[in-house]
Amino acid sequence: MLVCAGCAAAMASCSQNPVQEGQSDFKYLVDEFADLKIMKYKVPGWAELSLQQKEYVYHLSEAAKYGRDIIWAQNCEVNLPIRHAVEKIISDYPGDRECQDYQNFLVYAKRLFFSNGIHHHYAEDKFFPSCPQEYFKSLMEASGVTGDQAGLLAAIYDPAIYPQRKSNNPNGDIVAESAVDFYDNVTREEVEAFYDKLEDPSDPHPISYGLNSKVVKGADGVVREEVYKVGGLYGEALEKICAELEKARKVAENETQKEYIGTLIDYYRTGNLRKWDEYNLKWVDDTLGTVDFVNGFVEDYNDPLGRKATWEGLVNFRDAEASKRTETISLNAQWFEDHSPVDPRFRKKEVKGISAKVINAACLAGDCYPATPIGINLPNADWIRKEYGSKSVTIANITHAYDAAAKESPKSTLNEFAWSEEEIALEKKYAALTDEIHTDLHECLGHGSGQLLPGTSPTALKEYSAALEEARADLFGLYYVGDPKLVELGILPDGEAYKAQYENYIRNGLMVQFTRVELGRPNTEAHMQNRKLIAEWCYEKGAADKVIEKKVRDGKTYFVVNDFVALRGLFADLLAEIQRIKSEGDYEAGKNLIETYAVHIDPELHKEVKVRYEALHLKPYGGFVNPDIVPVTVDGKVTDYEIRYTDDYLGQMMEYGRRYATLR
Repeated sequence: MLVCAGCAAAMASCSQNPVQEGQSDFKYLVDEFADLKIMKYKVPGWAELSLQQKEYVYHLSEAAKYGRDIIWAQNCEVNLPIRHAVEKIISDYPGDRECQDYQNFLVYAKRLFFSNGIHHHYAEDKFFPSCPQEYFKSLMEASGVTGDQAGLLAAIYDPAIYPQRKSNNPNGDIVAESAVDFYDNVTREEVEAFYDKLEDPSDPHPISYGLNSKVVKGADGVVREEVYKVGGLYGEALEKICAELEKARKVAENETQKEYIGTLIDYYRTGNLRKWDEYNLKWVDDTLGTVDFVNGFVEDYNDPLGRKATWEGLVNFRDAEASKRTETISLNAQWFEDHSPVDPRFRKKEVKGISAKVINAACLAGDCYPATPIGINLPNADWIRKEYGSKSVTIANITHAYDAAAKESPKSTLNEFAWSEEEIALEKKYAALTDEIHTDLHECLGHGSGQLLPGTSPTALKEYSAALEEARADLFGLYYVGDPKLVELGILPDGEAYKAQYENYIRNGLMVQFTRVELGRPNTEAHMQNRKLIAEWCYEKGAADKVIEKKVRDGKTYFVVNDFVALRGLFADLLAEIQRIKSEGDYEAGKNLIETYAVHIDPELHKEVKVRYEALHLKPYGGFVNPDIVPVTVDGKVTDYEIRYTDDYLGQMMEYGRRYATLR
């Protein structure tokens, strides 16, 4: 589960202006366009790694980057052909590159690269070029783009073709209407019937059926799976990934790492999901290594049925000093579970294997690139969490990059949307810390808390599972960030700090986050639905006592928390209900919560928020370029690996397209 906010020596050429680590004039902001800003992140602690550890990170990073084409293909079947056409134009177009139409084309290209396809990375609606279709056609022709130009142009410009990456139509067939390439020629009913035959509700260790496959119906009318594996679907990319994992395995830090990398390779070669479970069991048990990674088909947010996983990669290493905080939280995991406000039937009697750390990312890839989470808790299988535990991480250098880039801007949403100077002062004092603590609690304990009742399917909540799971973890964090236990443990400095998190969360959930949604559109992304659900539900349930009060001043709307203790009680009530829904697999109750509180945005408030935000000239979404990891050779022998930073977003995208393309 994820929390959002967002090479070889030859790779050095992707940076027109490489910045060496430690340079004092380091600027985090790299580029801005459309609704996006591109940043770079520092990799602190790199110099302290051994040569072996650096080589380990290097090969893990190469393995991660070779998965890039997979996420493009999964997001929509036309994404790769369109990307190849765009890359060809950028590389070979001989005409005027300064005119406005070409500049508009470049903005589209940058958006395409950012979203790993033609759909907005967050809102999931298709976006369109600002240049005319005929001009785009002329670019293709002049650049020598071959193939079905008419088909590509239709996919790019026609709003009726592939309109949404994941359909949010509650009255339609969300499988047939979604652009994601997880299904072909099948209906929702056929997919669910296919997996109903496979799943055994009595299995205490259920296989994550469908996680690594595409469901298709052939001309014979038979529904079957095409499995992601070497020799199967995405086999070319997985072969490259396995080759780099083999190199990483040779220089891993310990035997446990070597063993589970071998199991991961076996999984990629066979597609056997029992091998995936075996890998996760070994991976979650490795808590001693400094270097760690995620590599695989992991999260199911993009699947309309919440079953199929997109490919992602993340390479990182431990921040030892910052991890002391998360270690304190994980050491007290049983106390938090025992004192949770949920029904005791849904609590774990024995919390196992909870490990947490603060990390610094060294490479982002797949569905974690360019937009990336700020926290992760894995594995996702409920039975593994219950019996073996999970790993939780907070990504420190990504969070720091967001904060540092924001300080490079003269304006902020805090000054615009906070009601009072007291609110602003409280958040400036405590918000950065409480944001990190909330992420720690969300990932370290929230996702790992609770248990399913015997016989409850882990996929029972279907298309609502992602938003409800994020809400459950967020509520766990919100409830405990206000607990005196955190002051007692030395995690928070005093009993006032949590109020900054409560104010910010409510303000964001009820208002500020809708700067990211186009006017007239519903709220569809799982993390945004989670925040709206929590804030709207608490606002409604606390209305009689004005726990949260709507105020208007000078024509502007504000939401003010009046009673922090009562709000914490509301968080507890909603956490108890969502845990019940998950533990019992109550699909209808989960659907009712999402459809009532998480989807529909008040149009007048939405318009106001957009106008106020646009006046700030800020970008609501952010993502990153990776640093290059460059081998340093002396007399033909690698003696070190250097970190080199780039300010060239488009250059990195083009270089990745040349270097890591595996699928056509």
